[in-house]
Amino acid sequence: MKKITALLLALFMLVGALAGCGKQNDTNQTDKLSIVTTIFPEYDWVREILGDKADNAEITMLLDNGVDLHSYQPTADDIVKISDCDLFIYVGGESDEWVEDALRNAANRNMKVINLLEVLGDSVKTEEIVEGMQEEEHEHEDAHAHDDAEEHEHEEEADEHVWLSLKNAKMLVRVISKALQELDPDSKDIYAANADAYVKKLSALDAEYQAAVDAASNKTILFGDRFPFRYLVDDYGLRYYAAFVGCSAETEAGFETISFLAKRVDEWKLPCVLTIEGARHKIAETIVRNTTAKNQRVLTMDSMQSTTSKDVKNGTTYLSVMEKNLSVLKEALR
Repeated sequence: MKKITALLLALFMLVGALAGCGKQNDTNQTDKLSIVTTIFPEYDWVREILGDKADNAEITMLLDNGVDLHSYQPTADDIVKISDCDLFIYVGGESDEWVEDALRNAANRNMKVINLLEVLGDSVKTEEIVEGMQEEEHEHEDAHAHDDAEEHEHEEEADEHVWLSLKNAKMLVRVISKALQELDPDSKDIYAANADAYVKKLSALDAEYQAAVDAASNKTILFGDRFPFRYLVDDYGLRYYAAFVGCSAETEAGFETISFLAKRVDEWKLPCVLTIEGARHKIAETIVRNTTAKNQRVLTMDSMQSTTSKDVKNGTTYLSVMEKNLSVLKEALR
């Protein structure tokens, strides 16, 4: 679990004080909406809802340089942007523990805040350890330090990767649209219409995913990597195996994990071993080498945790990534 250091807490307090002074002394405040998002999907959803009005807003994506949600820590500039913004959107899981202090010291007391996990409520899943998955070392230590009930209570952690469900995306887009309509009532009809049109696109892609799964004889996928796609597989009733849970910090898999996953590839005659985005796919390649056929393809599904501002400029969108993921999924379900 991430702990905010005393230095970072001091930074929050200092930035909060400076932002408050700046707010009072700023005589050239812009009429543009100021919107701060933590991750790429939130950023892209906002742009889709704003549509042609996007040029009338200042939209910030904090995680814009390839650092993923689990290792991000805000800079002083990030805290200032949050402090003064009109709308702040964040995931709300354990990786976002720093947000509470940032909001407590915010200069704009009328800011609208959207916590994705709060919006989704009871539909939020907890991370699960499935058969063959390597557990992190600290979990073994906790087992000795606590009894079973306490261990379960302390270790149960929300799966933060809610954006990888198109069904979740539809609900979240509606909530973001409502917030924007309240902030800019003169444009509320535009935002509502844009959200409706975008939700139709999400629904159409959702139907394509379901059709692909329905048509597949194989309903099992296997990841030689972290597994952030639990919401997606649960949406369509797929079985999965993986080396690690989605928020794992582990980078090396033990012999037992590799051997188990290789045997599952053989057992289910899987054509592919999947990975998430990133340059290193060593675990997936090792799994392939330990199968009987040794000829499975290693394919990548993009969890959008490392999408950069450069990717955005090059035309990457939430829908384009999910469409590519569908193509990969079809290959994996052959």
